[in-house]
Amino acid sequence: MIELSHVGKSYDGRAVIDDLSLEVPQGAFCVLLGPSGCGKSTTLRMINRLVDFDSGTIRVGGDDILSVAPETLRRRIGYVIQSTGLFPHWPVADNIATVPRLLGWETGRIEARVTELLTLLRLDPQSYRGKYPHQLSGGEQQRVGVARALAADPDLLLMDEPFAAIDPITRDALQAELARIHRETGKTIVFVTHDIEEALRLATMIAILDRGRLAQLGTPLEIVENPESDFVREFVGAQGIGLKLLSVRKVRERMRTGEQADGEPIAEDASLAEALGAMTARGCDRLPVTDVQGRVIGALHLADLVR
Repeated sequence: MIELSHVGKSYDGRAVIDDLSLEVPQGAFCVLLGPSGCGKSTTLRMINRLVDFDSGTIRVGGDDILSVAPETLRRRIGYVIQSTGLFPHWPVADNIATVPRLLGWETGRIEARVTELLTLLRLDPQSYRGKYPHQLSGGEQQRVGVARALAADPDLLLMDEPFAAIDPITRDALQAELARIHRETGKTIVFVTHDIEEALRLATMIAILDRGRLAQLGTPLEIVENPESDFVREFVGAQGIGLKLLSVRKVRERMRTGEQADGEPIAEDASLAEALGAMTARGCDRLPVTDVQGRVIGALHLADLVR
């Protein structure tokens, strides 16, 4: 879906991106992770040509992006930034409808799409479509920003630290919503963050950058269990490695199939860290486990978390 081949970018003679090669397959949730100044946001902005690159090739959907007019490319790509970028004098419905209108969609189709997306983002269409950005909380504004990015049904969604300025409770809820949307839509997502916990929670693949170079590419579990350099090991954090492993392993890996337990169940695709949190909050040492249809299929014991 996205191919970066030997890409370079310099500012005033200083390399910001240095011979970067990276492939993101269709349907992946790829997190660009690394410290401030490592080139994460620059990489993201090069993909939709908000920043020009000096060397190499970038392809989106098999097309060399330099062969496509920038405005045409950007209409094919959803883009979400930290500040949301909503138009303050437009109501929510008009903000979401921005790209479909540029593409010439019919009014009825646009209205139906706005309703569909507000429902997907769990914002009541009747209550929210006429509100203005200043009437929304930070979390609601970010939901509208995501809806606008999805409006024209792009195959690719770029997100540049979209939840960084939001309080922890709202951020947790938005991360859960985004993970759900990815599961339901199968969109390819490239997401920038410097937060390792956020990356481990959301990603299907993580690209760790160090001074404009690719330090390691792998699944969250591979990154945590098998860091390929001292830089990656230190960035992921040797301390607390056990809790990080809990956050990337799933309940289905440790549950006892067919066993029964009392209490509110946990989903089989939840992380072991979520299971530990649930046990701690409820003061119990086991949880029933359900499948995607909500059927109880087993139980998870506290002892299973460290097995």
